[in-house]
Amino acid sequence: MSSASDDRRDRDAEGRARNARPRDGLGRPLPYGTDGVERQPEGVVRAPEDTVTEAQALLAAGKPFHAHEVFEDAWKSGPDEERALWRGLAQLAVGLTHAGRGNVTGGARLLRRGAGAVEEWGAKAGRSRPYGLELAQLATWARELAATVEKDGAAVDAEVWAPRLRGGGA
Repeated sequence: MSSASDDRRDRDAEGRARNARPRDGLGRPLPYGTDGVERQPEGVVRAPEDTVTEAQALLAAGKPFHAHEVFEDAWKSGPDEERALWRGLAQLAVGLTHAGRGNVTGGARLLRRGAGAVEEWGAKAGRSRPYGLELAQLATWARELAATVEKDGAAVDAEVWAPRLRGGGA
């Protein structure tokens, strides 16, 4: 039995609850009727190289929340042996999202967790540069950003702090 409030919920074509409120580049909901950042479609299967390219463009545009959704698609649709890599990259993007929102503790924690995850995956897989990703540089970037966020105790500019996934640092 549904209540009146359930009947007014935003729903997708399959009837699943979906919040249709516009979002900003950090994924924060905005008031209905305002212009937001276009959302990433969910469940898109991309080639790994395309995942990296699309995520990089979103990160460089200050949209780490949206980049995390691209990595999440790869994590869910890719081969089992790469799931930990894509999950770690998603954690890095979410860490940057939280750091951009001013969530010092959560941002630093996710950045460090993602750094450890990509390093561990690279060591186990024997691949330090899968799809051109510079895993060691990404881990260093994440730990430096975590330390900066904790030291400053304030939100960072996600566009300024966006990493270069294929090398070159932040």
